[in-house]
Amino acid sequence: MTTPTRPERRAAGGVAVAPAPWLPFSVPDIGEEEIASVVRCLESGWLTTGPRALEFEEAFAAAVGARHALAVNSCTSALHLALEAAGIGVGDEVITSPMTFTATAAVIEHLGARPVLADIDPVTLNLDPASVAAKVTSWTRAILPVHYAGQACDMDRLMEIARTHRLAVVEDAAHALPTRSNGRMVGTIGDATCFSFYVTKTITTGEGGMITTDRDDLAERMRIMRLHGMDRDAWKRYAKGGSWSYDIVAPGFKYNLPDLAAALGLPQLRRSDAFHARRAAIARAYDEGLRDVPGVRTPEVAAPADHAWHLYVIRIAPGELSIDRDRFIDELTARGIGVSVHFIPLHHHSYYRERYRYRPEDLPVASAAFEQIVSLPIYPKMDDEAVARVIDAVRDVAAEARR
Repeated sequence: MTTPTRPERRAAGGVAVAPAPWLPFSVPDIGEEEIASVVRCLESGWLTTGPRALEFEEAFAAAVGARHALAVNSCTSALHLALEAAGIGVGDEVITSPMTFTATAAVIEHLGARPVLADIDPVTLNLDPASVAAKVTSWTRAILPVHYAGQACDMDRLMEIARTHRLAVVEDAAHALPTRSNGRMVGTIGDATCFSFYVTKTITTGEGGMITTDRDDLAERMRIMRLHGMDRDAWKRYAKGGSWSYDIVAPGFKYNLPDLAAALGLPQLRRSDAFHARRAAIARAYDEGLRDVPGVRTPEVAAPADHAWHLYVIRIAPGELSIDRDRFIDELTARGIGVSVHFIPLHHHSYYRERYRYRPEDLPVASAAFEQIVSLPIYPKMDDEAVARVIDAVRDVAAEARR
């Protein structure tokens, strides 16, 4: 990992201060169990999609409580497959959030459909159901909620809108393992739910994803389409007792998850409860250490235990400090703290501005939030000393910038 350039700090009187040791924004927790699992896979001679991927799917379905789980090579692939299986195509509209990574909307474009951006709730930064309802047209075919930072959207209201207008619901749960919505596990609510195992996520396979669904028809279509549209997986053809014969029933994709990645994912999944407990403990420490800092707002969460805590996002209150959010980030970086911004809203990017004529003021809540948000480090390998260091750095920057 390349260490980013950090601005040189200067103490009172202009004396240079040596840069602090770098605290990364995210580091995966890979232990001996993961290493041993991958080595066993390598020694087995079976590296591509096979028995370990199937075992990973079965374990994940059980963990979430879903009827089906399909392992794929990214959450982007998962979203593409799920929308395709739900029948989204040319000329359709899919309502989604601007507060997300580009993949959420890009897969809608890949199917020839149009991403329609609704505004977000000012507290949770999740899709605002009222804004979603106002965006429904005769062309709308689906809603794509994004469970921002690991807190569930208001799925009761979104599902009611979907039922009223007979819309599919495909959830972007890249941040949301494990997350609950009014007691229900995310992964069991919409028509299909898409998870990410990217290296920064709550469990990782390096790159990878999973789709859960209780619908047999969607599961069957996605299984076919994730591997070239073949009517049987490669491991079923090449395993003992398999047959060389297969049929192409659709022009599918190359989205399967190899056993090497699944071998990493299986022990990660077994450790997911411990990972979640540590993330929640860090979030509580941040809450306690930062809640009284002038100019800084900690996340407002109705049910902290139901939050996956993939991200811990503070906000820099406008007008309360002498510096803006960007300068606040520069100051944290100068203190050796790796931070980020999640996200630059989609309607601020040139593609969506030019193609759909979006302006920042079209989605005012998302635009206002973007100017304030800072994602702090939160991952299971962070020890208490590192957490305290982040808290001290935020407090220090805010104190120096107090008006």
